[in-house]
Amino acid sequence: NMKDENSMSTAENIAKCIWKTDEFGKPNKDQLKIDSDVSSDDDKEEFLSILKTGQIQPKQASRYARVFRFFQDKINEFLSQYPSYFAYLPTRIMQNCILLPIEAESQDTALRIFSTLNDRGKPLSDTDIFKAQFYKFYSNQNRKDEFIDRWKKLEALCGEIFPSQYGSPMDELFTRYMYYERARQGIRNTTTEALRKFYEKDDYKLLRDNEVLGRLEDLAQFWENVALQDETVFSERVLKQLGVLRFAPNGMWTYLLSVYYLQNKDDNGLLDDKKLYEFLNTITLFIWAYAIMRPGVNALRIPAYPEMIHIVNNVPVQFSNNKFDKESLLTALRNFEFTNGRLITKSMLAWWMYHNQKQEIISDETNLEVEHIYSKKRQENDGGISRSDLESLGNKALLEKTINIRAADYKFGDKIKYYKGHTTSSGKVKAGTMNAELLDIAKTHTDFAKQDILNRKELIINSFVAALKKAGLIS
Repeated sequence: NMKDENSMSTAENIAKCIWKTDEFGKPNKDQLKIDSDVSSDDDKEEFLSILKTGQIQPKQASRYARVFRFFQDKINEFLSQYPSYFAYLPTRIMQNCILLPIEAESQDTALRIFSTLNDRGKPLSDTDIFKAQFYKFYSNQNRKDEFIDRWKKLEALCGEIFPSQYGSPMDELFTRYMYYERARQGIRNTTTEALRKFYEKDDYKLLRDNEVLGRLEDLAQFWENVALQDETVFSERVLKQLGVLRFAPNGMWTYLLSVYYLQNKDDNGLLDDKKLYEFLNTITLFIWAYAIMRPGVNALRIPAYPEMIHIVNNVPVQFSNNKFDKESLLTALRNFEFTNGRLITKSMLAWWMYHNQKQEIISDETNLEVEHIYSKKRQENDGGISRSDLESLGNKALLEKTINIRAADYKFGDKIKYYKGHTTSSGKVKAGTMNAELLDIAKTHTDFAKQDILNRKELIINSFVAALKKAGLIS
């Protein structure tokens, strides 16, 4: 009986910790002492259900449910191993654990306190900070629920469109948006501030603006359309330009295009096709040529940042102060080592592939690799061409990975069937390449050797320089 009384007393004490009590000291299970006020807590209902009922349903899979199950298992384990000590466990916890309430005078102070206390836990991301600022801003307008709904959708969308290598997908969206605001402020400084440093200026004034969340939503939707290669939004020629930019040697184009989109979108979030095509063509050719003349994304900031300012002032992007000298560019292209380890190699091959009028749009999901038309194995065995010829731009093309693996070690005559596609002896159909130029080469050549490589290299280089001249990028 004494044990039963002790158990009842302990249960009552636990109940008083969880629920508010009436004037007679009895707990009211409809009035919890604890609640979750996190702006995007999808699991809140499960949390409250567990606290109210003390039970967990098999279908519940939230973090709260997982933690509850963990402690249930550990408590049962303790009970089976140390039954005589079990009655002391809850009492010892209640008598020896202290809850320390911390009240902050502002949200900023609360965030600083959390970061300090949590220095060994998961750090707050930049996006966590921005979300808190937005939450405060919209709560002050009695629009908290609207914000929570919009934020959840934006967060989910960013998770789908920005690859995991970017870290926090939302941070990538805020980075792309930052360049638009930098341009509007006329910032030319090539030393770009850290994301949080940029937004925290003047007590996060930038995020205390009703239009900003809408712009972020529009920008995310635009990049989803790009990721989906949406034919209802973009013309075929624009999709081809975006297909080339997929292989850009650096990410500067995403910032230039984000600024361009936010400045030029109409009320439906759409862009003028002709102007967009010309813009994409210009930045592609410039970035490609600049990567050869002055490698490194940091060098590209010098001409790119002023152009962002031009964009927000509706001045055409022409890179007027950074045009290329034709002869210097030709010399650089002819002497450049287009090794597979250099990103610009794939960039040039992608530009050349889509330069072909016959080329159809290839899905972004297709894994394209660098193909040596005159194979490495052949060069090792017969020595018909030099190593520099083998690695020449004239000997390389983009080819689907599945075909690249099959065609890798063969003489050109043996490769033709892989380029064209064929049926195996067992009757299995192997699809050919979507690279229109390789299909043409397979139809018109019985061999592809040194002179073919030299001719093709000159054709690619001269075509590239001619395109730059037509775009007004040659001085």
